Amino acid sequence: MIVKALRVGLGQLIVLLDLITRPRKQKRSPADQAKVEQAAKGLALYQFHACPFCVKTRRNLHRLNVPVALRDAKNNPQDRQTLLEQGGKIKVPCLRIEENGQTTWMYESKVIIDYLNKRFAA
Repeated sequence: MIVKALRVGLGQLIVLLDLITRPRKQKRSPADQAKVEQAAKGLALYQFHACPFCVKTRRNLHRLNVPVALRDAKNNPQDRQTLLEQGGKIKVPCLRIEENGQTTWMYESKVIIDYLNKRFAA
């Protein structure tokens, strides 16, 4: 019980620090931002709100100014089941990428951040 309370407290502290120190969004021309938003329609991030690796991934999305649908795999049973059935395991963060009629499930924050930087960085 003490461990759970400590974990919840630390998770909320991580979220608070993220809000306080959030990086600036990348600036783009309206046309370029529209292209990014169109490309991001095929992306969804399965995550836990207070997971440090998920926070790291969301910070990168914010910095790159990429609007990705967030799926709560902890509190939403439907999102959790989708992650398990289609992704193969309940592990977060997980980026679902739908391109050219194919779906790819990408795990590990470092891999996801590298992918996002290559695809969306200026």
